[in-house]
Amino acid sequence: MKNSFFSRFTPQEPKFFPMLKHLSEILMVSADLLVESLEHNSPKERNEYYKRIKDIEREGDKQTHLIFDELGKTFITPFDREDIHDLASTIDDVIDGINSSAKRITIYNPRPISDSGKELSRLIRQEAQYIAKAMDELETFRKKPTALREYCVKLHDIENQADDVYELFVKKLFEEEKDCIELIKIKEIMQELEKTTDAAERVGKILRNLIVKYA
Repeated sequence: MKNSFFSRFTPQEPKFFPMLKHLSEILMVSADLLVESLEHNSPKERNEYYKRIKDIEREGDKQTHLIFDELGKTFITPFDREDIHDLASTIDDVIDGINSSAKRITIYNPRPISDSGKELSRLIRQEAQYIAKAMDELETFRKKPTALREYCVKLHDIENQADDVYELFVKKLFEEEKDCIELIKIKEIMQELEKTTDAAERVGKILRNLIVKYA
């Protein structure tokens, strides 16, 4: 349901489009740093990347809270307040997942991250790129939803791919890893990476709901 009957005649506040776009750009920076970080194995390098990712995560929190504050001040919004709130919150969840993954790598300091872990990080980056592209479509998708719908499909497909990567890795991990402590550390890191791909796919679900409601 749209904001109200009066929204048809009252100018809507467009500031939320660039604010959500900026949040998606913060996500992209965070995802790029995660991919880079997994190419490094020394504790010092891992810690340096985690610090950078944590700084970006705090920027994401600030931007998300700014969007929430503006929702409380704005009379007419381009979509229902709950939709904007959920979209910003879920994008922030993806940034939080990246930060949480980097934190676990730093704290646990496992052996070199497997190719499967690197692949999950690249899938997260792909999702971040599609989320950023989706934010470019928000202002115009009511008239032409094709591109936004395509990005939602991509997010869903990538999350399914990430599930396959994770499940195959865990199966091999329990078959091959003999060090129980190392097994626990690696499994938890991989699980956090996989959960982050789930969070990105939830952004796609919110966007699909927007298409159903408004396009």
